[in-house]
Amino acid sequence: MAPPGDPAGPAGGRKPAVLFVCMGNICRSPTAEGVFRQRAEAAGLQLEVDSAGTHAYHVGNPPDARSARHAALRGYDLSAQRARQVSASDFAHYDQLLAMDHENFARLQAACPPQHRHKLALFMQYATRSDSDVVPDPYYGGANGFDRVLDYIEDASDGLIAALKKA
Repeated sequence: MAPPGDPAGPAGGRKPAVLFVCMGNICRSPTAEGVFRQRAEAAGLQLEVDSAGTHAYHVGNPPDARSARHAALRGYDLSAQRARQVSASDFAHYDQLLAMDHENFARLQAACPPQHRHKLALFMQYATRSDSDVVPDPYYGGANGFDRVLDYIEDASDGLIAALKKA
């Protein structure tokens, strides 16, 4: 099953691989990783799922406690995740690199070799119930921001799963 945007599918018959990307890899992208992994498994999809940040601010740290707490309230476990920065090898390895917002999408574009740019997209392009084109950063806001992030991520995850099932 080839991911959207990569008609050739993964090389060597391996599982399709999806990387979620935000700035520090402690709020949005680890939440997307946890939500999408659980929903994809429930849908019977065999995928490799990971997350990373465009910056190295929090490398090695667990997800933000607020993200983990709000995710847990909806049944998602983020406890095993640790922040990492996007690496040069990620562009070749992953079939899709999905940014949470325009700034991080632009950073991915700037770092991505031309032959892999077709793999880059905004995650919210898969949303069907939300009209936002980005997952807003909840870091400096209140609890409502973390719930909104989960709403958007659940929506886009469902859309991505539907697209992968059609591929």
